[in-house]
Amino acid sequence: MGGQDLPGAVLLDGFHALKHALRFGARVHLAVTSDKAAALALAAELADDLTGVLDGLLVEVPAQTLRELVPRVHATGVAALAARPERRANLDALSRAPRKSPVVVLDNPRNLGNVGAVVRLAAGFGVTGVVTTGDLDPWHPNAVRSGAGLHYATAVERLPLEELPPGPLYVLDPEGDDIRSVSVPDDALIAFGSERHGISPELRSRATRLVALPMRPPGVQLQPRHQRRHGALPLGGRGSRPLTGLRPGGAPPPCGTGPPRRRCRTAPHWPRGCRRSRGSRRRRPSGSHTPRP
Repeated sequence: MGGQDLPGAVLLDGFHALKHALRFGARVHLAVTSDKAAALALAAELADDLTGVLDGLLVEVPAQTLRELVPRVHATGVAALAARPERRANLDALSRAPRKSPVVVLDNPRNLGNVGAVVRLAAGFGVTGVVTTGDLDPWHPNAVRSGAGLHYATAVERLPLEELPPGPLYVLDPEGDDIRSVSVPDDALIAFGSERHGISPELRSRATRLVALPMRPPGVQLQPRHQRRHGALPLGGRGSRPLTGLRPGGAPPPCGTGPPRRRCRTAPHWPRGCRRSRGSRRRRPSGSHTPRP
C-alpha cells in the first residue's frame, strides 16, 4: 500500500490520521480495515460527523492482507491512501501577504517522528504552515503517522534556505533574547534547529533576531534539541490563543486532548519499553505498592 500505482499518494496510517485528513479536505483514494465494525464504532465515539463517510469508504480485508499492505499495522487496524495537497497551493499559502499567523521552519530535522509532532502542534496553534529544510521528506509516512494526519490542516513543504517564505526570521538559539520579552509578528518565520546540531550557520546568519527559551535557574537555557521538543512554547508565547479544536470551524477537539494519566510507581504500570520495566528496578516486598500522589 505504498502508492506505487498512485504517484504522490500519502499513506494514512491509523484511524486518527484518516479522520483528520477527511476533516481537512483530503481526497482519499482507498481505505481499508481489518475490522470495519470496530472502526465504525470508534468513529461513532470520536468522529460521529464522519461515520457515514467512513461506512461508505472503508473496505474490510483480512488481517493478514493488511499486514502485507503496510509496514506496520496501526493499533486501530485502519490504513488509507490519499492525494497529497498540491505543492503550488501550499507555496501560495506560505508566501501570501499579509499572513495572519507565523510559519514554523525546521532546519534540517533528523527525526521523522519529531517532524510529525511539530506539524501536529502547528495545526493546533493555527500557524500558516511548517517548512523543513534538508533531505527529510515531511510527508514521509512516519511523519504523517506521528502528525496524526494533520498535515492536511496546514501547509507543509520542504524548501531550500534561499526559497523560504518572506517575513522576519526569528531563530531559536541559546544566545538569543528571552522570548517572553519579544513581540513576534504574525508574518514571522520561527525557526528551530536540528536535534543534533541546532541551527545551521547559514540560517543563523539570516536571522532577524535570535530568541531563546529560558530555564531555571537563571542563566541556564534550553539547548536547540530541547527547544525543538518544546516547539509549542514560542507559538503560545506570542499571546495567540490555540484553536478550540482540530476541526474546521473551531468545533470541539476531536480526540485525546485530556491530561496524561497518572501512573503508579511500580513497574507493571509503567509504559511498555520503559527502562524500569526491563529489570533495572529494585524489587519491593509484596504489599508495598505505593501509588504516585
